[in-house]
Amino acid sequence: MEPLRRESKKAVAEFEDRSDPKVRQKLSGPAVRSFFNIAQIWGLTVDQKRALLGWPATSTLYKYRGNEIGTLSYDTLIRISLVLGIYKALHILYPDSNLADRWIKLPNSNRLFDGQPVIDFLSKAGVDGLYQVRRLLDGRRGGWS
Repeated sequence: MEPLRRESKKAVAEFEDRSDPKVRQKLSGPAVRSFFNIAQIWGLTVDQKRALLGWPATSTLYKYRGNEIGTLSYDTLIRISLVLGIYKALHILYPDSNLADRWIKLPNSNRLFDGQPVIDFLSKAGVDGLYQVRRLLDGRRGGWS
């Protein structure tokens, strides 16, 4: 019973660390740079980038692009984490990097997307959509890692 308690305390401590502004500040710069790298690879529009980040003002997006990042909100960091996970899962599932990078913009027959490109779904579905796509891809590749 003791190891379970220790693990629970550790999980709570890790959760508290992620909500700490100092931890978020440390993660913000690398997170935004990674996000913009993926957005460029995927060929996302300004509105698609804004949608994935939770609809910040366009001026905020340009500040991020100019490396004026500050401390991102917990929600924004979660969104970027999900985008990173989606990108990683696609490259595991599809050894052809070209296909992995185009997948998000290709029409998709999965009932979740109703024949539309995944990015259209993500632009409308918010953070729940990011979680759904991440779970779908991770399920196809065999789980979270």
